[in-house]
Amino acid sequence: MTDKTPAMAFKRLAQQRLTQNPFETAAEAVRWLGAVQAQEYQDAKWSLGMRMAGATDEVVERAIDEGTILRTHAMRPTWHFVAPEDIRWLQALTGPRVQRQNGPIYRQNGLDEALRERCTEIMAEALAGQRNLTRAELRETLAAAGIEASGQRLAYIVMHAELEGVICSGLRRGKQITYVLLEERAPPAPALAREEALVELTRRFFTGHGPATERDMSWWSGLTLTDVRRGLELAGAEMAYEEEDGKRYWFSTAHPPAAVPTDEAFLLPTYDEFLIGYAAADRGRVTGVHEPEAMVFFSTVVIGGQVRGTWRRTFQKGRVNVEVAPFRPFAAGEREAVAAAVERYAAFLGMAAALQFL
Repeated sequence: MTDKTPAMAFKRLAQQRLTQNPFETAAEAVRWLGAVQAQEYQDAKWSLGMRMAGATDEVVERAIDEGTILRTHAMRPTWHFVAPEDIRWLQALTGPRVQRQNGPIYRQNGLDEALRERCTEIMAEALAGQRNLTRAELRETLAAAGIEASGQRLAYIVMHAELEGVICSGLRRGKQITYVLLEERAPPAPALAREEALVELTRRFFTGHGPATERDMSWWSGLTLTDVRRGLELAGAEMAYEEEDGKRYWFSTAHPPAAVPTDEAFLLPTYDEFLIGYAAADRGRVTGVHEPEAMVFFSTVVIGGQVRGTWRRTFQKGRVNVEVAPFRPFAAGEREAVAAAVERYAAFLGMAAALQFL
């Protein structure tokens, strides 16, 4: 921790439950944050594990297999973990905008609306009856119907069906993901009108990520600034803000964030919500990242609320080898904090740990 660390960083660490009040389950973590980017599957499980009490990779994996959290394309056109009771209203709210953004790629791959709908119907028929099919099996199903689907074309056919709320993640089959019908995977949930859904997503984002700006939510959700401002207006007294450097940082009045200073180190995986949940410019100002746009593509070491380096892992016979590359040399206390973070990560994986500073 340094005197230069903005209080905002400590508030966000605490509000994201990295420094206090850990969750008991993965589902609780996902509901609190609204959604959790899950593009890198193994890393995304650790993102949840860091926010849970005594979590292991096996515990999070079980939650995914049992369907207490689902993995699907939502909001920004990438994978997210979402809660089953939220997936329908979340897709209805954010999916149409993603579909429009995907338009050029649909056209590039010869996927007009009629063909996308036909593909969705074919896949839904193949999945009916609690069947779990891999992407390769869906490709074969489409091929049998005379539709070529491979590479990017297949990826966007499947994404379309996810965004329409027809399919979602199923049981893992070894290292392969499978898909199932959403109606057979997630219990029925009350439908929300668009403005109700907008208020709910506003509530979730600024509760789990606050203090945060309007632009942060727009970036995170894929919604327009107009939508975000409408959500804040509709939320009314549920939301409040603090001003800093001429910007408004919003948060939930039911769960007001408090700065919890800490010297603890965190091994953040790629695309962790502590970085990816905020627009690039403000992300860098709060966490000290010099290249905030690029840094989300790296696994980062955070100490005292600041990004202080990167890390990577390799595996060898029941051991995880962690290499840490500091931006500048760590003091003795910082090295100890990093070593403790590595031990926590190894415990999550159920492995021994070896740490090397580069």
